[in-house]
Amino acid sequence: VQLRASGGGLVQAGSSLRLSCTASGRTFSSYAMGWFRQAPGKEREFVAGINWSGGSTYYRDSVKGRFTISRDNAHNTVSLQMNSLSLEDTAVYSCAARRSSTYSTYLYDYDYWGQGTLVTVSS
Repeated sequence: VQLRASGGGLVQAGSSLRLSCTASGRTFSSYAMGWFRQAPGKEREFVAGINWSGGSTYYRDSVKGRFTISRDNAHNTVSLQMNSLSLEDTAVYSCAARRSSTYSTYLYDYDYWGQGTLVTVSS
């Protein structure tokens, strides 16, 4: 599976941004998907996860109520809608695929990674 993330950019605090991740291959629906981010000088951290069908999602506490993860298995895409962005959301965001029906918050549980897209939130 090859993953390509897009949609990052420079936005002002309080704005919204939508990230997309497109996967190659015909087995996308068999993978759980996750979004992770890595801020400068910090470790990569889990942001959101979604199971194979899209029926179950999970978020880190700091983005709950602001971010929404979704997937479209017909088009091999997973998205992350980010609202009310804050300076602390500045990071490189990466999508990841896990050979399982269930997401994980642990980055080493994921088997494939996209290249990352930079989100910069300014004041």
